Amino acid sequence: MTLLRNILIRLVTTLVTLFGVAVIVFVVIRVVPGNPIAMMLPPGATDADIARLEAQYGFDKSIFQQFVIWLGGVMQGDFGTSISLRQPVSQLVLGRLPATLELSIMALVIAVIIGGAMALAGTRYRDTKTEGAVDVTAGMALSIPDFLWGLVLILLFGVLWPVFHISGRISPSLNIDFSTNFYLFEALLRLRFDVVADLLAHMFMPALALAIPLAAIIAQLLKQSLKETMHLDYVTLARTKGYGENHVITREALPNAILPTLTLVGVQFTFLIGGTVIIERLFSYEGLGNMAIDAVINRDLPLIQGIVILFALLFTLVNLAVDMLYVVLNPRLRHA
Repeated sequence: MTLLRNILIRLVTTLVTLFGVAVIVFVVIRVVPGNPIAMMLPPGATDADIARLEAQYGFDKSIFQQFVIWLGGVMQGDFGTSISLRQPVSQLVLGRLPATLELSIMALVIAVIIGGAMALAGTRYRDTKTEGAVDVTAGMALSIPDFLWGLVLILLFGVLWPVFHISGRISPSLNIDFSTNFYLFEALLRLRFDVVADLLAHMFMPALALAIPLAAIIAQLLKQSLKETMHLDYVTLARTKGYGENHVITREALPNAILPTLTLVGVQFTFLIGGTVIIERLFSYEGLGNMAIDAVINRDLPLIQGIVILFALLFTLVNLAVDMLYVVLNPRLRHA
């Protein structure tokens, strides 16, 4: 009952958060100078043409009336029509979302592998030069933002040593009709490993650029948690039983030390999704972040609103899932 009550409270909090985000975004983007309607019209457009389009998109009403109308549509799954693309916002956003999710998940996997390996190496060879090298590497990785890592990767592996693709999501020469926009998962299900290899070649560099700073954070926190856990009684008991150091670290210390890192990974994953905006633009990756920049440039208010609400929904759902998973994995909280 306690777990169910916590879930219900978090769901209510999520709804309140989304409503607050909707209000703030709706008001802010409408008080910013500039008329999005003017960008749709040719130079010789008359005042009647402007008034007609303003009425079509509801810009002739007050901000409060516009918000009520828009919120009523959102409750029915209608986020309006894009001003620049003349298509339903929900269709556009959901069409680009799978690409961003695949990129973010791949970046998360890379970050966990690199960060976990660094933490284990630093713990296994603690108080040696290896631990110092791990700390220095993590500090350097964290001090450089992801978009600069993207530029470095483009220069190294796209120009000087061109082994990966530096733009796009998939090569146009590949002949495959996708049923969904989850290209990577669908290609795996179809056993089209040639398509999988091409998709990964396009995704690797942007995913790695996103993963490097997160890997540094994971390495620092997990290594610190492991070093604290290594002094606990049950770890000492495992040593007295004759287990080797690798067994003690991976089988005894890691399961308990990983819980704080799990929470951090969940929180940082939400920031990782937000970081795709710049990275997708840098690599011309056809995801939601790239579309968000185009929407801002074109002052496409309905599309901006839809993208921001979707990002906010992803952030809150990921945080909710991490909180619930932490409760499930932590027996002290589960039985509280």
